[in-house]
Amino acid sequence: MKLILTRLAERIGTSYWLVPTLCVAVAIGLSHAAQALDSHLSQDETAWYLFRGGPEGARSVLSAVSSSMMTFAGLVFSVTILVLQQASNQFSPRVLRTFLRDRRSQLPLGIFVGTFVYALLTLRGVRGTAEGIEMYVPSLAVWLAVVLVLLCVGTFIYYIHHVAQSIRAVVILTRIRDETRHTLERMYPEGLGEDTEDARLDRPRGNPSLLVPYSGTSGVLVAVDEEQLFSCAREAGVTLALVPMVGDFVPHGGMLLEVWGDASCLDVKVLVNAFSIGPERTLQQDTAFGFRQLVDIAEKALSPGINDPTTAVQAIDQLHDLLRRMVRRRFPSPVRGDEDGTPRLFCPRPDWNAYVRLAVDEVREYGEGSIQIARRLRFLLVDLLRVAPDFRRDELERQLALLDASVGRAFVDEREAELARRASPQGHGPH
Repeated sequence: MKLILTRLAERIGTSYWLVPTLCVAVAIGLSHAAQALDSHLSQDETAWYLFRGGPEGARSVLSAVSSSMMTFAGLVFSVTILVLQQASNQFSPRVLRTFLRDRRSQLPLGIFVGTFVYALLTLRGVRGTAEGIEMYVPSLAVWLAVVLVLLCVGTFIYYIHHVAQSIRAVVILTRIRDETRHTLERMYPEGLGEDTEDARLDRPRGNPSLLVPYSGTSGVLVAVDEEQLFSCAREAGVTLALVPMVGDFVPHGGMLLEVWGDASCLDVKVLVNAFSIGPERTLQQDTAFGFRQLVDIAEKALSPGINDPTTAVQAIDQLHDLLRRMVRRRFPSPVRGDEDGTPRLFCPRPDWNAYVRLAVDEVREYGEGSIQIARRLRFLLVDLLRVAPDFRRDELERQLALLDASVGRAFVDEREAELARRASPQGHGPH
């Protein structure tokens, strides 16, 4: 149930229809409320709220409102599609999730569609002598439609401003950084400290007594309910080991779990239900996916077709911030034991070295020959070495040596190589 609710929340979070649907529901309720209030108001000719255009005038106003709102909605939809295409081509297809989660882009579309629905429903309440019945104009409801039009004009101006801002590289990178930071703090909650890493116990020796395959549609391991797996293993007196890590691709028939011990008491269906498989990686439990998005943007910026090392430096800035938050943070042990200390669950997950390699290796390779990239990566590594505890220095020193070798290959002239070896927070020399 926990994973079902989590999957539902993730699906709703990346859905583009939620806010427009809520706006339509509000518009329906507002239309009924306004017409009900109109029926209790005095229709005296001197009333300030009275619409003086008659039934035909009210119909013209409401028809103009409804038709213009559909034009606005179509324009917003077209601009959104163009922005998504531009972001996919310029940055990375994986950043589209960030745009789909942006409620401020969905709200204008919802307001326009909601105003359209409101105008249609209000139009239904206008009656005139042409129908052979008593003339009636819901005056307050008609004036409210005019107010909504003014709101839509302001919303459209805001939407253009927001779209222009949201496609900026620094805004996209900051959003990804913030989402990754939230996942990082949720997955690594033990705070900061200089304690050494937990001892990593070896898996049981010998062949496992049971292999649990995945029989569903292939996809990416999005989340794992570790509590459910640990509870099953402890009750059955067995040891479980996850085969894939969160974020790994799981093919049909691929192995999910290895079991050591008497597996006759295990309910395989319950074990499989502890895994959430989706079509793509998410930041639900996959902190490395945030790093992957930032690295992809840096690589795309360094490609010959784009050749924008400054955007790559901005991506390295966000990678630097995330690594700085992790460098002294205690990583959870991949092994969970019961009260007696017996290992019951092995959950492989990326360690510190894996995150450093993910953040630096590919950017260094694609940015070889760029003075900006070399200087910015050196500043990242030197800064982390200043604060890293002893057990986290080896990978940073190895990366620094690889960066020196890369600079030596790319810059034959020793004077250029010397410039590239100077650490700079912005990737270039002093202003």
